[in-house]
Amino acid sequence: MVGADTAWIIVATALVLFMTLPGLALFYGGLVRSRNVLSVFMQCFSIACLMSVLWLAIGYSIAFGDGNAYWGGLGKTFLNGVDADTLFGTIPEVLFFAFQMTFAIITPALIVGAYVERISYGFVMAFSALWMLICYAPVAHWIWGGGLLAGEEWSLFENGVNDFAGGIVVHQTAGLAALILAFFLGQRSDKSKPPHNPGMVMIGAAMLWVGWFGFNGGSQLAADGGAAMALTVTHISAATASLTWALWERIRYGKASLVGMVTGTIAGLASITPASGSVSPVEAMIIGAVAGVMCQVLCGVVKDLMNIDDTLDVFAVHGVGGMFGIIMLVVFGHAGATEQFGGLAVVGAWTVVTTTVIILVVKAIFPLRVTQEDEYTGLDLSSHGERAYDMTS
Repeated sequence: MVGADTAWIIVATALVLFMTLPGLALFYGGLVRSRNVLSVFMQCFSIACLMSVLWLAIGYSIAFGDGNAYWGGLGKTFLNGVDADTLFGTIPEVLFFAFQMTFAIITPALIVGAYVERISYGFVMAFSALWMLICYAPVAHWIWGGGLLAGEEWSLFENGVNDFAGGIVVHQTAGLAALILAFFLGQRSDKSKPPHNPGMVMIGAAMLWVGWFGFNGGSQLAADGGAAMALTVTHISAATASLTWALWERIRYGKASLVGMVTGTIAGLASITPASGSVSPVEAMIIGAVAGVMCQVLCGVVKDLMNIDDTLDVFAVHGVGGMFGIIMLVVFGHAGATEQFGGLAVVGAWTVVTTTVIILVVKAIFPLRVTQEDEYTGLDLSSHGERAYDMTS
């Protein structure tokens, strides 16, 4: 099965990269005004490039090196000691490196949705770099790299946290970071315009859905029945959440929107992510059904009650969805409450503290927000000297 495992993870790696480029870029790009769409593309593309280089240089070593309970150390910087014949389980370690690199790309890219239309490009690059290395990579080590929360000899919890594909590692960290960064940024000057291209949003969401099969199915790290089940429950949760989001939207507003339905798809995908290695199809359907309503309600809570302009609802959809999936593993009896809630608490506290410190440090060097004039002009022209269309809206 070694050859089959390798072949599948090669495909899964391509699928997870496909989630960011072009999936997430199109999904987020369609949701903003036409005068900001290229800035979203630029942010997603730049983050993908920068995280790839940093993952090679030091990120992979921090997350998966042979360090201690807290970090992996520097022994595998620039893939030191890793060649084409080095194995990680049944697959080449360089392939495991590449697969995990795509996770390190999409996690900071998810945060983009919270700050679109008003953030400076320099801040995005500096923040994303430091956040991946200081916040994301250590958390990946704690849960997936044999560290603090993995159930090893030095773990805080005897059995370790059950987070199959990233409910905590990816979605909780990105969701909380998005909420904090949106708080520091403040409200957009004008929030009156709807998404400029709902069709683009749907295409991006569809690409994310397909790519998620690599995200969750690939996390099995083998071409076997576990990967097949992870893929299946991922699809069921996404489909169910799409339907319940649309139904709840119709009940509330009298109409079900395309943008709403595909946002429900993402809520279902985020929620099943940590549970996709454990739950049955029926349990996945329950997770998706609840997520489609719950995440929609939380969008209003963040914007209206908390008064935080998390522009594209990163915390409500990804953060809440990922944490919900972690909790549902306890509800269905697939994980212990101490481990799951303990993992959420430890990583939540780490993310809040590190994200806040990184923001304060970076904003002392780079402007956090563009000027009001640049925001009115649009970031496409003011930050990058280009326009996506002949007219603005």
